[in-house]
Amino acid sequence: MESKRSKIIMVDDDITNLSVGKNALVDKFDVFTAPSGAKLFRLLDKLTPDLILLDIEMPQMDGYEIIQELKSNPGTENIPIIFMTALIDPESEIKGLSLGAVDYITKPFSRELLLKRIELHMLIEKQRRELKNYSQNLEKIVSKKTKTVLDLQNAILKTVAELVESRDNITGGHIERTQEYLILFIDLLFEDGIHTEELSMWDIRQFVISAQLHDVGKISIKDSILLKPGRLSKKEYEEMKRHTIYGVNIIEKIEVSTPESAFLKHAKILAGSHHERWDGTGYPHGLKGDEIPLEGRLMAIIDVYDALTNERPYKKPYTHEKTIKAIKRGSGTHFEPALVDVFLAHEKEFKGITNLRTFAARHEQGGVDRKSISKAVAAIMDARTGSKNGHIDRIRRYLTILINALLEHNRYKDEVSSWDLEVFLLSAQLHDVGKLAIRDSILHKNGKLTEAEYDKVKEHADFGVKVVRQIMEDVDDNNLLSHAEALTGSHHERWDGSGYPLGLKGTKIPLQGRLMAIVDVYDALTNDRPDREKIPHGEAVEMIKSYSGTYFDPELVDVFMAHEKEFC
Repeated sequence: MESKRSKIIMVDDDITNLSVGKNALVDKFDVFTAPSGAKLFRLLDKLTPDLILLDIEMPQMDGYEIIQELKSNPGTENIPIIFMTALIDPESEIKGLSLGAVDYITKPFSRELLLKRIELHMLIEKQRRELKNYSQNLEKIVSKKTKTVLDLQNAILKTVAELVESRDNITGGHIERTQEYLILFIDLLFEDGIHTEELSMWDIRQFVISAQLHDVGKISIKDSILLKPGRLSKKEYEEMKRHTIYGVNIIEKIEVSTPESAFLKHAKILAGSHHERWDGTGYPHGLKGDEIPLEGRLMAIIDVYDALTNERPYKKPYTHEKTIKAIKRGSGTHFEPALVDVFLAHEKEFKGITNLRTFAARHEQGGVDRKSISKAVAAIMDARTGSKNGHIDRIRRYLTILINALLEHNRYKDEVSSWDLEVFLLSAQLHDVGKLAIRDSILHKNGKLTEAEYDKVKEHADFGVKVVRQIMEDVDDNNLLSHAEALTGSHHERWDGSGYPLGLKGTKIPLQGRLMAIVDVYDALTNDRPDREKIPHGEAVEMIKSYSGTYFDPELVDVFMAHEKEFC
């Protein structure tokens, strides 16, 4: 059985010194002796010591030469080395320490001093190894946590972007296919040496993630145009073309809070230029040739390929072969010829992307500022619901005030303290995501809703839960989304059981939903809506107080009332 005691090699050309040193140490350590550097290196082929005691003055190979050899070898560079010397010379000591020795012991040495010096450096080395292991483990933990949060953010953005593309169907896959096509296209451009200088300056991960927002402006296009089954009129087509401008405006709204993000730079360029044409006949600015950013020229081909090969409200899908012919005809007019040449040379590879793997599975996520994701979701929701004043940003601020107040007043402290507040606030961006499925005629109606219309609005809670579960399919750690599921499904429940969608009562309503109920109603009352004008802060506060115990959790209302001035 191998000894668990620490191993020391003692190197000295004086046999007496070796004998004295070994006898001094053998009770506590496994001691091996070497009368020369050559013998030391033969021993090191068989074992790795915890420490080396090394004489300086030796024939053939002195201690300085030996330590230089040891420190140049990755297998021995971290072994602590203590020099043993009869030299009392500061220059010799400095030289040894500069070469990597941890200490000096002068000969003749006392047993007690030798043991203390060795024990000290053994302890230091043990702590160094433990710190290194801790650091490595910490890096793994942080890396895993970071990846989990980034996966969550990207999954949220992907699902919301798909809802932009098809507000009544979240399984179309256009966004995911577009990302896969772009990954393949960029790989092929590098292989063929096309635009490699510019592409090498991009963070490709950020670019592909940003591609999810290329059609974000469609969130502002009316259903009657976006989902029209027939050909658009000239006026309708002009409005449809404005989705590029709307998209840039939405992303600029996001940029106000995160101006440093390369992710947003790519997103804005894509949103504003993917409908420009090589011959200058595109929109919105009529850019021509290299005036069109490379991001837009790439997306132009990919977007057309996906649009033609999949069903749209106004057409049946084309075959791959028919689509390829259309893209070939567009070379030099619609598309950049060099890009078309690469696309056509590898067109069978694009056809092969059918059983799509998620982007997260093919490429490790990273580099996207988490605030950018939050702002992106907020801006998309604001654009769809018609909010001009940042409803989702205000909700985030109100929730922060209310949660801090709960902790201050020791209300629901155990539960709230267990939350990752940043994840909870990120999840709150999704509380009304189900409204993306509500038709314009209801969502933006001026005046009171009919009973049937109100029933349709109420469906957004159930639909929101479905959206969150869609996101869960792309996230390994679904615990992070428990807040989002609770928020979307329960923020319209009422304390007395008269709410929807499940008619939950009292503390059976998740705390997340009870919190959101108060701040959502406060924000609705104090801001203009299509069916009514806003009311003053004081009136809104009194109304919330009057519904304590019916609509709202009385404990939460008490805390809200104690801090109501902070909501102004």
